[in-house]
Amino acid sequence: MSPLEIGLAGFAALTLLIYSGMHISTSLLLVSFVGIALIRGDWDMAGKMLGQTATDAVTEYEFGTAPLFVLMGFMVMAAGIGRDSYIVAERMFGRFRGGIGQATVVGNAVFSAVTGVSIAAVVMFTRMAVPEMLRRGYPHKLAVGVVAGSAMLGMLIPPSVLMIIYAVITETSIGDMYTAGIVPGIILSVAFMATIWVVAGKHPGMAAAAEAVRRESGDLTHGSLLRMIFPIVLLVVLVLGGMYAGLFTATEAGAVGAAGATLIALARRALTPRSFWQILIDTGYVTASIVLIIASAALFTRFLAISGLPSYLSQWIATHQFSLLSVMLVYIAIVLVLGTALDSVSTILIAVPVFAPVFKDLGADLVWVGIITMITVEVGIITPPLGISPFIVKSTLDADGMGQKIPLSDIYRGALPFAAAALVVVGLIVAWPPLALWFK
Repeated sequence: MSPLEIGLAGFAALTLLIYSGMHISTSLLLVSFVGIALIRGDWDMAGKMLGQTATDAVTEYEFGTAPLFVLMGFMVMAAGIGRDSYIVAERMFGRFRGGIGQATVVGNAVFSAVTGVSIAAVVMFTRMAVPEMLRRGYPHKLAVGVVAGSAMLGMLIPPSVLMIIYAVITETSIGDMYTAGIVPGIILSVAFMATIWVVAGKHPGMAAAAEAVRRESGDLTHGSLLRMIFPIVLLVVLVLGGMYAGLFTATEAGAVGAAGATLIALARRALTPRSFWQILIDTGYVTASIVLIIASAALFTRFLAISGLPSYLSQWIATHQFSLLSVMLVYIAIVLVLGTALDSVSTILIAVPVFAPVFKDLGADLVWVGIITMITVEVGIITPPLGISPFIVKSTLDADGMGQKIPLSDIYRGALPFAAAALVVVGLIVAWPPLALWFK
């Protein structure tokens, strides 16, 4: 077999292994190792390349961002900041039509800005927001759809673990990716809030729900709300403000954020020696998983480069004179299809190593491509047949004794308007790249 044929076979094998249920990092390492050995005809060389690639990938300075932001996320959850962000948002927006749903989006956006973990947000807001919306008479499809859909914000609004993986694969700056995500994140949040306003307008009873919130809005004083929101604002200013102002790098921002979240958790007496140790262990587990994925992704990228598959694809596109727009549309379609059956990380690891060199040859900014990728991949987590976000909503509802009232199919239907809104935002960024490249 030629190197190109081995590359194609490896790509197909990787897809099949991931679909069959094999762990992502194991699939990547196996396919890459065997593929490199077959191309070079030397198993020892493949082993040495595996070790060197893994070392190069995890010893980069910017990789320190991952464990620091993971630690910050666990500290934020321990301190109850996510709950507070929702309560404050509910008091601000709950009195409007569909306001509790809009508060869920705002709370999710704030929570994402200090954690960057979608799954944690889905579980937390399912438990907090869904019962509250159902109690207010919201249609159950809207209630669960808001939570499942707004989970997309977790991987777009920095800090985002998925952005770190993309940056490592494409050798772009993590700091640039984080900076680029802020404006699209705001636009996507506004699009979700507008979607809720439109959907809520089709259902009677939304005005009564808003009036009930207005009657209860005096339960918390302005002082109490300020005390709740102050730690959130402090963390956002410290982490994102300091990074965007150029006071420190993305890695240093992670350290500042982790330290700030720890101090807030201590000040709120939310940490005990036992819980602190458990947070450190959980951070280690998550970081180890990310290390394996990044190291194996780096090796897979090198395997594809050796096989010549990305170069062949670039030459084929150049020969047929396909435009950047046409290639982007094909790329978006592929990512959407993969995202309906795979998790976000798997989709990134399959699609990006193949297309990133093509976009680079076409003169596209890989940061712009990255933002489009983040949103498109996240659309996949809420679409059938295997979008993970509705599954998490369903399992959380089942655990809380509410699952029998809301079937999985209704969660998917409720999330579809948010998928459509996200694709509209993708179209805007494709048509006008300055929305993602505003800082350049």
